Amino acid sequence: MNDDAQILIARLLSHQTLRRDDKLVKRVLSDEQFRTEVDARLLAVGLKLLDNVYADHVTVALHRNIEPKIFGAKDVWQNNNFGLSRDGVALLVVLWAQIILPKRERQETHQHAEDNQNDMFGTDKPLPRAEDTSIGIAYKALLADFGDKLGKKTRLDMNLGILSKLGFIERRGDVIVEGPLLDLLMDTDLLKERIVNGALADVFKRSPPTIIAVPRSAPPIAVEETIEEDILPAFDVPPPAPIIEEDTPAKD
Repeated sequence: MNDDAQILIARLLSHQTLRRDDKLVKRVLSDEQFRTEVDARLLAVGLKLLDNVYADHVTVALHRNIEPKIFGAKDVWQNNNFGLSRDGVALLVVLWAQIILPKRERQETHQHAEDNQNDMFGTDKPLPRAEDTSIGIAYKALLADFGDKLGKKTRLDMNLGILSKLGFIERRGDVIVEGPLLDLLMDTDLLKERIVNGALADVFKRSPPTIIAVPRSAPPIAVEETIEEDILPAFDVPPPAPIIEEDTPAKD
């Protein structure tokens, strides 16, 4: 017999992500007993629920204790289970740094994407949702800044297509915006210091780029209205897992 925990987990595995305003998602985030039951069922198969207050979606990922048995099963430690090449992972980190870090700053200061940066009453507002602080990165700017380092236009276009298909980004014409997984599968606490003061320090020392606010084109489709053809079967969806692994040296 189906129950709510079973339905929620099955939907997460089928859809890969669910919005935080979904009825069962809101319940698992607010009902401690229900969350405990869902966590226990996921843990039994080596998974965990991933959510954070800065993202508009939730997803599932490999539990940290099971990662060595999955990523370390071969001679070379796998850095992800999405089949991304090295330049694909590098592009993912660049997009995360360019899109998520500024969005987090806006959310922490309670500013919407179109708000005046000098709004003295900003911190009195509720924490904005991700879609209300959405920013866009121009494709031409990305190509100009990182094209030479990420395989030039052909490789960049190919990897952008892969990241879009996986749900990390969305393409809106010439603008690249956050997808449902970009702020969920990257470890901000681990990466932020390394990125801002390390790998991309020279980028963040430049003048801030022009930010393109991108409003959502349409409201999300309600669960009852979801078309069956739009649902990916669970076996076609690679189980999400953290992209950046720590303290495990890769072998050449």
